[in-house]
Amino acid sequence: MPFISNTDKERREMLESIGVSSFDELIANIPEKLRLDRPLQLDDPLSELEVTRRLNRLAGANTAACCANSFLGGGVYDHFIPAAVNHIASRPEFLTAYTPYQAEVSQGTLQFIYEYQTMICELTGMEVANAGMYDGASAAAEAVLMACRKTRLTKAVLAGTVNPAYLRVIEAYTEGIGMELVTVPGKDGRLDLDALRAAVDDKTACVLLQTPNYLGIIEDGFAIGEIVHSAKKALFIVAADPISLAVLNAPSEYGADIVVGEGQTLGNKTNYGGPLFGFFAARKDLARQLPGRIVGGTVDVDGKRAYTLTLQAREQHIRREKATSNICSNESACTLAASVYMCLMGPSGLREVAEQSAAKAHWLATEIDKLDGFCLVSDLPFFKEFAIAMPVPAAEVIERLSEQGIYPGISLAPLGFENGLLVAVTEKKTKQQMQELLTALQEVARD
Repeated sequence: MPFISNTDKERREMLESIGVSSFDELIANIPEKLRLDRPLQLDDPLSELEVTRRLNRLAGANTAACCANSFLGGGVYDHFIPAAVNHIASRPEFLTAYTPYQAEVSQGTLQFIYEYQTMICELTGMEVANAGMYDGASAAAEAVLMACRKTRLTKAVLAGTVNPAYLRVIEAYTEGIGMELVTVPGKDGRLDLDALRAAVDDKTACVLLQTPNYLGIIEDGFAIGEIVHSAKKALFIVAADPISLAVLNAPSEYGADIVVGEGQTLGNKTNYGGPLFGFFAARKDLARQLPGRIVGGTVDVDGKRAYTLTLQAREQHIRREKATSNICSNESACTLAASVYMCLMGPSGLREVAEQSAAKAHWLATEIDKLDGFCLVSDLPFFKEFAIAMPVPAAEVIERLSEQGIYPGISLAPLGFENGLLVAVTEKKTKQQMQELLTALQEVARD
């Protein structure tokens, strides 16, 4: 947003117009402790050239994933993106700043959204998908709210093996609306099925499961689905990695009613952990409860193929009290890249990405498990991410290896596991890169 300068006279006129005598009076309701009691410490003015040079120096201090040996994951992954994705996604037929509020405008935008929805349905096995969400966490939270609207129940059971960021977002979304959140703990890396049985009852609106879960382990979706549907109205929500769906069972096969997830892995860069986009799919009978918007295919007055917004159950289109969500964006640029990526890769390409990621992850996990003092946290099946226990704290390992240009993974200390590290492997990893990590870990253990 550009800076708009105001003169002292203009400021006085604005304050008078809103009925206050000074800026301090304008912010009188803000507690004193939250106000800055000194002038802003700004640098001296710089010319455009000087600002450009300074920004370039700051940018140069960053390390891109492509320039480092990165094994970071935890929800955002460094998969290969063909150059054609950016080229096609930049074409003016598709890329636009326009958000499709009016059903008749921007056929290119509506077409790719329609095709994106179709491909998400094919991946998840569900019958209907919306145009996208802010990210995977907000998609999961919206799914919980949707289940409560549909069932008219207020108890949501959450797997403790779900990404902690998702759980925090769900807590924020549901705060103050009278919902009961019950978190079921994990056992040996997976959701505790006995604890789940005890938690699910006829007052349960939904159960949220993530598979592969935060530790990369594949959950038993079939067993969990049976437990969920033993309750009268409970809906089964599954959060999934879309790449994993190329080789694992579609959530529809084990009874999922709603499928959500983070779509960044589909042709979007890691950047700084965003922007991201969430996908959201469900059974057809739940379509009117879906947040956001849905694009449909039809024909125009001349009988030609056309696309239109067929469902817009949000407050900008219908009466606010009947709105299912206040989601106002479908992250079009990100879903466009995902659509192009899925079209280019096709089923066989996605399967190869998944198989290579899994194979390389399992090779690396096996080799790490051989190192003195290192071991896998669990021997349960995993996809492309796994947790390891180390002889030294994860924070120390991360600090030392980052100095060598290696980012070994994510510390599990926030989960109470100080010496735990979450390691992610994608199809981009070479044997040499994985060997560099093994050598570096061995050196840390020796010191």
